Amino acid sequence: MIGRSLFVRLTILSGALILLALALGGVALTWLFEREVERRAIYDLTQHLQTLAAQVRIDNDRPALDAEPADPRFNEPYSGLYWQIETPSGGRLRSRSLWDFNLPADRTASATKPHIGMATMPNGLELISISRRVVLESPAGAGNALITVALDRRDIVTARSAFLQFLIPSLLVLAALLTAAMATFLHMALRPFRTLSTGLKAIHSGATRTLSGRFPDEVQPVVDDLNRLIAFQDVAVAEARAHAGDLAHGLKTPLAILGAVARDMTDRGQSDLAKDIGEQVHAMDSHVRRALARARVGLVGRLGGQSTPVRPIVTKAIEALGKLNRSRDLQWRLRIDGEPMFDGEAGDLTEILGNLLDNAGKWASGIVSITAATKNGQLRFVIEDDGPGMPHHAIDSIERGKRWDNEVDGTGFGLAIVRDLVAAYGGMLAFESADLGGLRVVMTFPAR
Repeated sequence: MIGRSLFVRLTILSGALILLALALGGVALTWLFEREVERRAIYDLTQHLQTLAAQVRIDNDRPALDAEPADPRFNEPYSGLYWQIETPSGGRLRSRSLWDFNLPADRTASATKPHIGMATMPNGLELISISRRVVLESPAGAGNALITVALDRRDIVTARSAFLQFLIPSLLVLAALLTAAMATFLHMALRPFRTLSTGLKAIHSGATRTLSGRFPDEVQPVVDDLNRLIAFQDVAVAEARAHAGDLAHGLKTPLAILGAVARDMTDRGQSDLAKDIGEQVHAMDSHVRRALARARVGLVGRLGGQSTPVRPIVTKAIEALGKLNRSRDLQWRLRIDGEPMFDGEAGDLTEILGNLLDNAGKWASGIVSITAATKNGQLRFVIEDDGPGMPHHAIDSIERGKRWDNEVDGTGFGLAIVRDLVAAYGGMLAFESADLGGLRVVMTFPAR
């Protein structure tokens, strides 16, 4: 059910898209942050380089500083911030932070175009550096010096890690908030469909025959069409039932007259001809009943219907069959768990149980058992008798409308009518050998 829920599927999809969008945004923010940190580092290195260029001088072909930079990291060994000044003759001056290392300076740098690049210390440390050549006056004449300032990239990596430690939890919280907001939005957006579902359940249960309530403009046309369809179907069902009733009444009179004619002919001594006419009248009456039952079966599947209590129907059927079988001492065992409901019309349930109980009563030696209960969403009937029963091959060969024994009265249409009605209600019918020795009929229907 969850896998088919539109709300759950849309919430999961929107949550996944939100996570994807925030992940891409996080990557972009991290890239921008790293570029900004590098830009800021290059700016700071440029400021340090300009400070060194303002203080440097050449003394005896060696570089010297009138005043060293004030940043204390230049005086701390391996602090991560370094400077170095070189002259073409090999003179070199460097910060105390370099300790016993020299910076790998880029000698292609010019006075007009500083060079920004990456450098690697002999100990494997990666540096971001900026180099620039400056022209200086000295007692020996004009000279130049190459100034290089570098920063350990670990500082940038550390800043990036700190940024990610703040960014990732923030994005996760934001994703959760956005997903919750989207779920709330979807819940509100799908509210009309939940109202529609509730209305349809009420129609199926027979509580109402129309969908009522206010719906958005996008849903209202569907509701109006459903109401029109339900109204049309109700009218069609009523007309079909009326036509079926008219047909039944129209045929009963001619058949009754033919029956009376057969009896008159018997009184006149024409018993053979009367017997033939009587058999045909009986067959025609059975066919009419079957046709009317089929017509009623076709009306079962309409949208919605009434729910029928099982106990009164079973009780009335047993009472009626008990009166018809007064000449036989039959024991009717009835067991109904709770108050099960049949999702259909009382007349159809009466037709089904009447045929099955009548058959069981005809074949039973003395006991007919019927149980009814609702379990696991199914209404289950079990009807058993203590008659001679049927061999397995005979049970397997039962076909709709086919009689399996001619020793008792009947037309064979009862079982066919039962099959049609059970199938129309979405039920199942099975035949088994009963513990009482006779036949067991197991019948199940969907139950709400």
